[in-house]
Amino acid sequence: MDKFVTDQAEGLRRLLAREGSRVVAVMGGPSAPGSTTTVINLAAALTAQGKDVLVIDECLGQHSVCEMLGTVRGAGNFAAVMRGEMALADAVVRHPPGFGVLVASKENRAQYTGAQLRRVLTGPADVVLIDAQLDADGALSPLAMHAHDVLIVMRVAAQSITDTYACMKRLHFAHAIAQFRVLANHVASIAEAESALENLAGVAGRYLGVALESAGCVAADPHMARAQQLGRCIVDAFPSTAAARDYRRLADDLPYWPMRPALSSRMPGAARRPEAKEATDAANAANADAFVSTVAGDETANAPAHAGWRADPSARQPSTQLA
Repeated sequence: MDKFVTDQAEGLRRLLAREGSRVVAVMGGPSAPGSTTTVINLAAALTAQGKDVLVIDECLGQHSVCEMLGTVRGAGNFAAVMRGEMALADAVVRHPPGFGVLVASKENRAQYTGAQLRRVLTGPADVVLIDAQLDADGALSPLAMHAHDVLIVMRVAAQSITDTYACMKRLHFAHAIAQFRVLANHVASIAEAESALENLAGVAGRYLGVALESAGCVAADPHMARAQQLGRCIVDAFPSTAAARDYRRLADDLPYWPMRPALSSRMPGAARRPEAKEATDAANAANADAFVSTVAGDETANAPAHAGWRADPSARQPSTQLA
């Protein structure tokens, strides 16, 4: 009961002390774990709660938000906003579930500083979800550097877990990010997902010195593919399904995540590129990569669950159930 009261009080304080949009950068590895799908469904779930949600699509092209929603309208609106030729409210394209989408391709972002890019994040939206596109070095864009939270989506499979670790490693060295949230997607077994997350947290804590926080699980659901064929999100098209319920739980929990400073405000200087440190840690990192690759794919590895996995004390624990 005390924890419930604390959570409610924290939520009320945030509501009364509105300090602008909460910005969450969402990404995944090259094994297509479903980060864009997560952005769309989380946006729909938050909108259904009455929140004003803006989705920024950095990944214009295949598997982007616009492609999944069946439209690429407003591709030039971002540049028009930055030039002062269009108001942000007019540039955002509204989609049927109610959330807005703004396309921010790499070409349109490249010519502006982080301070200039921040202008698109100062609108009326309660939550801004960035479908983030990492550069060749695994670094965030200057726009995504204004995020308060970094959410990495992974599947419970050896390649996806390895990709997630590699993503965290590159982001940690590029920006000194010390804390990530991980969402297990397309989950068939909650126990298996929790075990994989615990092992990954242990490896990340031991070899990188970073903390992982659970964002929960999303069930593998056959309705997901059908929703994508219809150009819709499962939260809107099939709201009673297991995956839709899980996305709504994620939307319920997001306001209770501790509000941290934006990544850009934690870095007074330029992004770190510590080649020397990376060379020094090469052996340990290689061992970690080998270990991570066996977390989900090799049952004979008997990899122990580590104590490094934890959630925020002030955050409610999601009770994901598979139907």
